[in-house]
Amino acid sequence: MLPSIVLFAGLVNLVSSAVVNDIRPLVIWHGMGDTYASPGMDNFQSEVKEMYPGIFIHSIFIDEDPNADQRATFYGNVNQQITQVAQQLADIPELSRGFDAIGFSQGGQFLRGYVERNNSPPVHNLITFGSQHMGVSDLPACNPWDLLCQVARRAAARGLYSEWAQENIVQAQYFRDPHRLSQYMLSGSFLPDINNEVLLPSSRNSSYADNLASLNKLILVLFLQDKTVIPKESAWFGSEQPPEDITMDQPSGSDQTPMLSPPNAKDIIPMRLQTLYKEDWIGLRQLDECGGIEFVACQGQHMQIGDCWKGLVAEWVGGSLSVN
Repeated sequence: MLPSIVLFAGLVNLVSSAVVNDIRPLVIWHGMGDTYASPGMDNFQSEVKEMYPGIFIHSIFIDEDPNADQRATFYGNVNQQITQVAQQLADIPELSRGFDAIGFSQGGQFLRGYVERNNSPPVHNLITFGSQHMGVSDLPACNPWDLLCQVARRAAARGLYSEWAQENIVQAQYFRDPHRLSQYMLSGSFLPDINNEVLLPSSRNSSYADNLASLNKLILVLFLQDKTVIPKESAWFGSEQPPEDITMDQPSGSDQTPMLSPPNAKDIIPMRLQTLYKEDWIGLRQLDECGGIEFVACQGQHMQIGDCWKGLVAEWVGGSLSVN
C-alpha cells in the first residue's frame, strides 16, 4: 500500500508543478528615480505573488547595483538600454514562452519600444501606468531633495534636442515639443522612432506596427490628478496640439479616444485623432479595432497607484501559457 501512496503523492506534486509552470510570467520595468530592487518594487512583486502563487516575476534592471540602476533612469541612451534589456529577457529561460509586462511611468514606453523593436520572447498583455507614449511637453518636476533629478533636468533644459542630450539625458529622449515638431522628428533619438514620427515616410519601420498589433491587450492607465506628466493624456496617446492647429475643429462622438475634459481646455489631440493612429504607423489602430486597447483612469497624482492596479493585474496578469 505504501508504494501506491508514495506514487500518488508524486503524481500530485507533478501536477501541481505543471499548473504553476503554466502561469504566464510577468516582467516589470520601474520608472524615473526608482530602482529594480526598491522596497516599492519588491512589495509590488510580493503582492502579485500572493495573488498568483508560483508566478515568475522579473524586474528589469540596467545595472545590478541599485544606485547605478537609479542613475540610469536619468542618464543614458534609451535605445542602448532597450537593446540591453532585450538581451536580458532573451537570456531568462522562464520567459522563453512569452510573458505579460507592466511598465511604470517611463518604463511603459520603454517596454513598448521593446515590443515594437524586438518582442522575442513575446509580450502577451502590456499594462502601462502613467506612461509618456506621446512624450512630454515639459520636463518632469523633481522633488526638492532629489539632487540627481534636478541636475538632469537642468542639463536637459539647456538643449533638449542637442546631440549630447539625445544621447545622454533620458527624459530629453521622449520630449515632444509641439512648437518644434520638425526638430523633434529630425533630432529626437528615441520617441520619434518608436512612434514612427519621421520626416521621410519611406523611413518608417513597418515591423513596429506588426509587433505592437500582435499584443493581446494594451492597457493604458492615466492618473487623473497627474501633474508630473505634461500633458497627462500622453498616457492615453494624447498630445498637445501644435500652435498652428489650435483653431482646428475637433469632431466629437464615439470614435474619439476617451477624454477627461473638453479638447480646448488644454488643446489635446486624443489618440484616435492622431495622425500616427489614423494612418496606423505603429499598429495602434489595428490593435484598437480588434478590441485590444483598454483605457483606464486612476485617482491620484502620478504613480500614486493605491489599489487601482489590483483589478488590472487580476484581469490581465497570471493567465495560462497554454492560452494564446
